[in-house]
Amino acid sequence: MTDPKSWLMLVSSVAGENRTARMRIWRALKSSGAGALRDGVYLLPLSDAARAVFDEQVREVTTAGGSAQVLAFATSDGGQQDDFLRLFDRGGDYAGLFERLRAFVSGLAKLDEGEARRGLAALRRDIAALAAIDFFPGAPRQQVERGLADAEAAINARFSADEPHAGEGAVPPRDRARYRGRTWATRERLWVDRVASAWLIRRFIDPKAKFLWLKKPKDCPKSAVGFDFDGAEFTHVGARVTFEVLAAAFGLDRDPAIARIGAIVHYLDVGGIAVPEAAGFAAIMAGARAQQADDGKLLKAMGGVLDALYAGYAASG
Repeated sequence: MTDPKSWLMLVSSVAGENRTARMRIWRALKSSGAGALRDGVYLLPLSDAARAVFDEQVREVTTAGGSAQVLAFATSDGGQQDDFLRLFDRGGDYAGLFERLRAFVSGLAKLDEGEARRGLAALRRDIAALAAIDFFPGAPRQQVERGLADAEAAINARFSADEPHAGEGAVPPRDRARYRGRTWATRERLWVDRVASAWLIRRFIDPKAKFLWLKKPKDCPKSAVGFDFDGAEFTHVGARVTFEVLAAAFGLDRDPAIARIGAIVHYLDVGGIAVPEAAGFAAIMAGARAQQADDGKLLKAMGGVLDALYAGYAASG
């Protein structure tokens, strides 16, 4: 947790005629969430990340021919502390996002699913960006996060009425040999959890899997392995979404790359901890879904995206 009384201060000076460098440095500091005490003097709550931000700007300033120093200190004066904290009050920004959420939900009836999903992804991205520089979170952030969850629920209620409810209990391990060459069934018009789960099944669990896309969960044949609907063999359990349940059941959750994909799927499906790549993945998914009415083709298109994401994560360790 950020210590509200420990601070880092950047004191910098760049020649006034070097406007390009001054603007570049100002933009970088603004995007980091730094508070401006006056021209050339910036403040961040003390942390390793803040130190890295300011050290980078010291290099930028000196490269531009200026001078810069970073100072760490603690406040003991209550009035000064209050002044500092006001620099990091994000309440107004959250209020603007909350109004955008309200307008989005109010206008949902006029949107098709692709537009709705893209709109939600944009809101999720902007909320995550603000949360990343919200060093002292409070009620405004909680209100916006609840609003985001409500918007997601409204979209699912309109376009995915059969979204599963989480069951209780542990996820028992499964023998992969019993699930080879099976028919797997889930709800049609795939979205993030279902498409990622189908990719996981074919890539790591059952390479010869066949898929059925169901209009209604009740259409699932008894011989098929159901996933991501109420009553399915694999669906939400506790805090886990279907992708995470499948990964845990087949011992795949120990793979860091799969765990990172699971974090994206979890965030986009039920919310929680923001993942930087989530908004981009949701935008790609929405675009692919708009292009492909056939779920088999959609899985093939998104399978390539997930293959690339997995390879990237695996390579980065």
